[in-house]
Amino acid sequence: MMDNKQGPAEMVKITYKTGDYVGETIDRDERRVLVKVLAVLQHPTQGDLHSSYDPEPPIFHERRALAYTEKVWVPVQTAQPYAGAIPSYTDSLKTALGIEMERIDRMKRWAERCLENLHGLQKDYGV
Repeated sequence: MMDNKQGPAEMVKITYKTGDYVGETIDRDERRVLVKVLAVLQHPTQGDLHSSYDPEPPIFHERRALAYTEKVWVPVQTAQPYAGAIPSYTDSLKTALGIEMERIDRMKRWAERCLENLHGLQKDYGV
């Protein structure tokens, strides 16, 4: 827990392993801040971050969102003050997951349209 010389807890926005969260600071030192997760703003990205959009990398990572009240250390410079409303964890997780699923579905539909166009061009080119 934070002692009195470190000040009261504050609400912060953090990014941790491609996910964005809102949480409460509960401890800190000169390099890092310990944050208790209260809400999910952006769900972590799936797959291999070094091989973006590759569906068959050597390891396709499944990244789970941090759990409600899970505590995580982050570099002090990555904890930004947060003054907005904090939704319930469950509602925020549901929203963030839905947004990420829609983003992926939109990319899938875009890729399918690209393939349709390319097949048409392939015929036009006679190759």
